[in-house]
Amino acid sequence: MTSVLSTPGSAGSASAPGIDLGPAVALSCRECGNRVELGPYYACMECFGPLEVAYEFTLRGDALKQRIESGPANIWRYADLLPVPADVAQTPNMNPGNTKLIRADNLAKELGMRRLWVKDDSGNPTHSFKDRVVAVALAAARKLGFTVLACPSTGNLANAVAAAAARAGIRSVVLIPANLEQQKILTTAAYGGTLVAVDGNYDDINRLAGEIAAEQEDWAFVNVNVRPYYAEGSKTLGFEVAEQLGWRLPEQVVIPIASGAQLVKVDKGFTELGELGLVEPTPYKVFGAQATGCSPVSEAFKQGWDVVKPVRPDTIAKSLAIGNPADGPYVLDVTRRTGGAIEDVSDDEVIAGIKLLARTEGIFGETAGGVTIATLRKLLASGQLDPEAETVVFNTGDGLKTLDAIAGEVGPTATIKPTLGAFEAAGLA
Repeated sequence: MTSVLSTPGSAGSASAPGIDLGPAVALSCRECGNRVELGPYYACMECFGPLEVAYEFTLRGDALKQRIESGPANIWRYADLLPVPADVAQTPNMNPGNTKLIRADNLAKELGMRRLWVKDDSGNPTHSFKDRVVAVALAAARKLGFTVLACPSTGNLANAVAAAAARAGIRSVVLIPANLEQQKILTTAAYGGTLVAVDGNYDDINRLAGEIAAEQEDWAFVNVNVRPYYAEGSKTLGFEVAEQLGWRLPEQVVIPIASGAQLVKVDKGFTELGELGLVEPTPYKVFGAQATGCSPVSEAFKQGWDVVKPVRPDTIAKSLAIGNPADGPYVLDVTRRTGGAIEDVSDDEVIAGIKLLARTEGIFGETAGGVTIATLRKLLASGQLDPEAETVVFNTGDGLKTLDAIAGEVGPTATIKPTLGAFEAAGLA
C-alpha cells in the first residue's frame, strides 16, 4: 500500500504527477518552504511540517473580477483561485456557497456596535460551512484517482462528506465519536454511506483515520491525505464576504476555532484578494472563538505561547471539540499579526449566545455559532474588539443540528386549554 507520507512520485494508484488542478502548481511546506508535486501528500518529507497548496494565478484585477462576477452563484465562481479543474462546475457536486451576509442591526444595537454582519453559512446544502471544504476536496480527489470519500468528524463534516459522496455516486466512509449529537448521526446515516461510531473523542478518531489512510490507498480522507486541498475551501468564505461587501475587507472578523483551518484560510483569502487587485488591502483584525471546555489555542494565546498544548475536550460545542488542533500554531500567528485576539466562553455562555442570535436576528445557530456570538460579546466587554469598527461574525452551522444544547433552556411560554378565556387568563394578549 502507498503511505500518505510516501515520497512524492512513488508508486500507487492515488499518485498523479502533473495533475491539472487549475492554478495549483505544487504543495509547499508551511515550515521550511520545501515544494513537492501535486498529489495525496499532507506532510513535508524534509521537516514533517504541514503542506499547503501553492499557486500561479494567471488572472488579476478587473479581468479576474469580471470572470468571478459572471460565474455561477456558488463557490465555483472562484475556481480560478482554487485547486480545482476548470470544468469543476460541470461535475456532479453539491454546489455550496453563496450564503447570506446578513446586516445584524438588532444584535449590533444590543451589543453597542456601529456595524455588524453575520455570515450565515447554515444556508449550505447540508447546513454548515463544511460543504465548501468537502466540495474542493472531492474535486481534487477525483483528479488524484481516489474512489472512496472518507473522514473523521465531529459532525458537520460527516454530513457533508456523506452527502457529497452520494451526489458524486461514490462510496463514503465516515468515523464519528459515539457520543455525537443524535441529530448529526441520523442525518449522516440518511445518505446511505458507511458510518462508524467510535468509542473515543475526535483526536482518537483522527489518529485512527491516519492509520486507515496509510493502508487504503484508494480512500481520500478529506482532512487527512487530501487536507491541503480541503482546507483551501475555507478561503471561499473570505472571498464571499469581500464580494458581498462590495469588494472590500471588513475591519474585524470573529471566527470559531476547531482545527483552526477556517480562520487561517479566511485570512489567506483576504490576503490573496489584496495581492490580486480585487480589493484594497486595508488592515483587518482576526479574532478566534473557542469553548472553555476545549480551548487549547485560547490558552496558548493568553499565555503568550508559540505552541498549542493538547487538551481533552469537555464541552457542549462538539463541532469545535478538537483537543489537538492541527492549525493551532498558525491561528496564533494570524491573530497576533493582525492585532486580533482569541477568547473562550463557558457552556452557559454558549447557550446564551445561541439564544441571543436567534432572538435578535432570527438566525438559529448551532453551538459553534453560540461560541462565536458569546465570544464577540466577551471581546467587546474586555475592550479587545472595537465596537465602532465594521465587524463580521461567522455562523458556521444550523441550530437544528444541536437541539440538545438548548432542550432544557427554551420551550412554550404557556400551556393552556383551547379556550379564549384560558388565553386571556394566561395574560398572553
